This record gives sequence, structure tokens and C-alpha cells, in this order.
Amino acid sequence: MKRSIKSLIGYSLKETDGEIGKVDEFYFDDISWTIRYLVVKTGNWLSGRKVLISPEALLKPDWENEEFPVNLTKDQIENSPDIDTDKPVSRQHEEELSSYYTWDTYWGGQEHGAGIFGSMPSELYESEIEEPEDIDDTEESEGNNDPHLQSTEAVTGYTIHATDGEIGKVVDYILDDTNWKIGYLVIDTGSWLNSKKRLLSTGWVTNVKWDNKVVIINVSTDEVKNSPDFDSTQPINEVDEKILYDYYGRPHHKK
Repeated sequence: MKRSIKSLIGYSLKETDGEIGKVDEFYFDDISWTIRYLVVKTGNWLSGRKVLISPEALLKPDWENEEFPVNLTKDQIENSPDIDTDKPVSRQHEEELSSYYTWDTYWGGQEHGAGIFGSMPSELYESEIEEPEDIDDTEESEGNNDPHLQSTEAVTGYTIHATDGEIGKVVDYILDDTNWKIGYLVIDTGSWLNSKKRLLSTGWVTNVKWDNKVVIINVSTDEVKNSPDFDSTQPINEVDEKILYDYYGRPHHKK
């Protein structure tokens, strides 16, 4: 099922001894748009410390009660590697977590910074576009030095630039709860379209400019303006997705 990231903030993580904490945000990798960690804010039992939990640790979610049961204990979490979630998470930190919890590694030969956030793999776009003239095209040192993990909270608010101008800001994400992949960005179009919400596939993102906090996509403003309405109160189904892809004339690869 397709779910909004915002709707999952505040979900409780539960284990046999009780509640571990609540979901505060998510980290996704910038190559596949897959959620790699839940950032969980622990309760008083761990002085409100934030910890990273891989979706691999989740058992069957209790959607009705907004709970994520996990196969971890409080002792395991309390003794886990101490990682400052207010700073970029390095590959070394990930390796420590993977080794401690015996989680599978996902990165293989993947390099830091590879992917749409700093480069443009061919599978993520169908044709090259000219970047807006008002966007600084210098190589951002921050983008080069940061690891591949991106915070959903940090990227929220990034400006969306189409092939012919600005069209809104990122306000949410839609993920598939079967594989934890982010398939869509939810954008707010702002005053130029009476603050309509629109869906844009992550496959249409061609680049991200760190210093400018801009997401560049290969669709036009008119296409977005006339695209199907998005009702955030209703779940997204395959019919909705097909209508969206057919409208943009893009092939729909089921995620």
C-alpha cells in the first residue's frame, strides 16, 4: 500500500518489554529512494536519545494502532553504537550498526554521494534538460562531502524547478510499505495554483542543488498545472498511478 511519510511520524516502536520510542523522521538513500532507517526518539528510559532502526528490524506493522513492532530489545538499543542523528551519518556509522545488529548491508559497491543528489544516473531520467538560469551550477562542496543518506525532514521544503520555472515545494513523500521505496514527492504549488497538491514521480527527478535547496524535474509547469488532483486524505491505488503516468505520457514501472 502507498502511504504518506507524514502519516507515519509519531508511530510507536514496540517490543516485548514495551515502547521503545516514536518515529521522528526517516533517512533514505539518494540512489534508489529507499528508506534505510527510521529515526526513533526514545522516551525517558533512554533520556530521549535518538536511534536509527532499519526497516529490517520491523515485524508486521499494526497500522490501526499506529505501531511498528520490532525484533529488538531495549537492552540491544541501549547498548547500540551511539550515533549523533543531528549530524550526517557516515558509512562507518552504518557499518557499526550493521555489525552490531547483524543487519544486511545494502550499499554493495555504492559510493558516497552517488545518485541524483549530485549526479544523474541514466535510469532516473528520460532526457536531459537545461537547468534554470537562476540556479547556481557550481559544484557544491556540501553535496560532495555528505554521505548518501538524506533526511526526509531536511529535504521537505526544497523548491521544485520544472523545465521552465519554479512550481512549488516538497511537502511530503509517498512510499510503498511493501518495499519502503519512495515513489512520489508531494508538492504544494503555492499561490500560482491556489496551493494545490500534486504528485511527481521520483523517477522524474534529474538533479538536486544542495546550496539552493532545489529539486530539478523534467516536466513543464503547464504539465504540472493540468495534472490530476491529489487528495492527501485518500489512499493511492494502481488506477490513480496509471492515470498519472498516462497523463504525463511516461511508462509506468510498478515499484
